[in-house]
Amino acid sequence: QVQLVESGGGLVQPGGSLRLSCAASGSRFSDNIMGWYRQAPGKQREPVAVIGSLGSTSYADSVKGRFTISRDNAKNTVYLQMNSLKLEDTAVYYCHAVVGRDGYWGQGTQVTISS
Repeated sequence: QVQLVESGGGLVQPGGSLRLSCAASGSRFSDNIMGWYRQAPGKQREPVAVIGSLGSTSYADSVKGRFTISRDNAKNTVYLQMNSLKLEDTAVYYCHAVVGRDGYWGQGTQVTISS
């Protein structure tokens, strides 16, 4: 069973930075497509960034140039570095893993941007 555990969320002022981490277990991590999604209150969950098994990345237009997704296969961990945070980045951020034909979600971590 794949388990994903996020950490690193919190409260930060606009313009600040946070780094989210997602530790994975229960699968061959290096083969997985990993991603970060977010869900703001009253909105649908949306993709933020994805990183392939070979390191290719893609980003939502709203975070391009501000967020960076990366992975450390030796640590079975995927990261999301978030810079220049805006009020509209406030959401619960979820880690997602694609393992074969299956998808798995973490429990989510709250990110709140507020002055």
